[in-house]
Amino acid sequence: MSIDPRTPVVVGVGQSTERIDDTDYRAMSPVELAAAAAQAALVDSGVEPSRVAQAIDTVVATRQFENSIPNAPAPLGKSNNFPRSVARLIGADPARAVLDKVGGQGPQKLLSEFAAAIAAGTTDAVLLCGSDATSTLRHFAKSSEAESKPDFSETIDGQLEDRGYGLEEFVEHYTVIHGLTGAPVQYGLLENARRARLGMGTADYLQAMGELFAPMSKIAAKNPFSASPVERSVDELTTISTTNRMICDPYPRLLVARDQVNQGAAALLMSVEAARRLGVPEDRWVYLHGHADMRSQRLLERTDLGAYPAAVAATTAALAMAGIGFDDIMAMDLYSCFPVPVFTICDAFGLAGDDPRGLTLTGGLPFFGGAGNNYSMHAIAEAVAVARSAPGQFAFVGANGGMMSKYSAGVYSTAPAPWTPDRSAEPQAELDAAPKVAVTERAEGPATIETYSVRYDWETRTGIIIGRLDTDGSRFLATTEDDDLVALLSDGEPLGTPITVRALDYGNRCSLR
Repeated sequence: MSIDPRTPVVVGVGQSTERIDDTDYRAMSPVELAAAAAQAALVDSGVEPSRVAQAIDTVVATRQFENSIPNAPAPLGKSNNFPRSVARLIGADPARAVLDKVGGQGPQKLLSEFAAAIAAGTTDAVLLCGSDATSTLRHFAKSSEAESKPDFSETIDGQLEDRGYGLEEFVEHYTVIHGLTGAPVQYGLLENARRARLGMGTADYLQAMGELFAPMSKIAAKNPFSASPVERSVDELTTISTTNRMICDPYPRLLVARDQVNQGAAALLMSVEAARRLGVPEDRWVYLHGHADMRSQRLLERTDLGAYPAAVAATTAALAMAGIGFDDIMAMDLYSCFPVPVFTICDAFGLAGDDPRGLTLTGGLPFFGGAGNNYSMHAIAEAVAVARSAPGQFAFVGANGGMMSKYSAGVYSTAPAPWTPDRSAEPQAELDAAPKVAVTERAEGPATIETYSVRYDWETRTGIIIGRLDTDGSRFLATTEDDDLVALLSDGEPLGTPITVRALDYGNRCSLR
């Protein structure tokens, strides 16, 4: 088929990693990790790397942990212009540098966005990159010798389009004052809501989570870029111990994303016209056959807290654009920060945890590593490699952001395909128009527990509850340190339990009726 010269293609991908216990460990900065991945992507294109670097007109970066919260500390320092620092190390001088918002869906969303920009003729060659060096940061945080610590500070001149943090999309004062200050507790609420809908007991649900994630660890064990390349059994994942302590109910440590990583990943995207001009071999070209990007309703307004309609809609739209169904997918990576976002895709599309294709290409966030906002760049790199290894077949990437707040999906193949513009507006309008649950922020009176989590990571074990008022069925958040209720939340079956809630100046508190 004749290909429009403005058609976007992925022509190079790269990854980098280092572990504290590596014999050649050298404490690479986030910039260095991203640059190493970017350099690998240049090499992967099959063209002289310096020649490709000089052709890059846009560098786009995801945010690092220390750059994801306003005024967050950066104990080892950081670059004032991350994308241009990366560009400098690979010999690129882009006209445009972009630092994206917070969100795990970012890499796939960015690839779709800048593929569209290439198709529109506003850019020609784009490097997408990102990294995190949280393992190194925590390692040196323990050191008392200032002279032994690396300095990652860098000031570099040049334009920067900083899109801001974007935290307002899924963080609000009401949730923060009720203990929703980290991902595990928020996903714990969603996980237990799904358990409630299914009518499963705590032991059976823990077993199901272990059975879902254990096969991922096998893949991580063989991946040279994994932060924790260790195969884990279901029993290892589900048995509570000193090395697998409870984090937030229902999660022991080995069932949550591993954020202590030193990893970088990059993807190089350009027009067919540019690829031909530079001499990129056509067997390196991978096309984006389908793509979609959706967002959820406000967390507390969702009718089913254990479901993820935005993810299902994005996946459905991307597959429809590609003209295929899930049975036609050869390989996939489902964002696996916690079990529930994986379960929601499995529930919707009839996938089993032991699907012979596997549910991850990397090894999953708890085992491969959850490199903050950049994890799915690793998934894209793996999807591109898999697509090249089986020409004409399809690889799928599903990327999740926030608290099941945003989902981006992509379908990749070497089979030539024309660029198709985004079609997310209509399904997004349907998601926005879906029924909502009324929320009462200052809650008083008799109520029942709809879902819950327990914060074991606080000095005082604390229950976090989403409940429904008996008077009108409206939803509220509350916390509790009541001994009897916390004991029930930790060791019993609290779903549907009658409670009493009272509104205080610093938030809602509840106890058993």
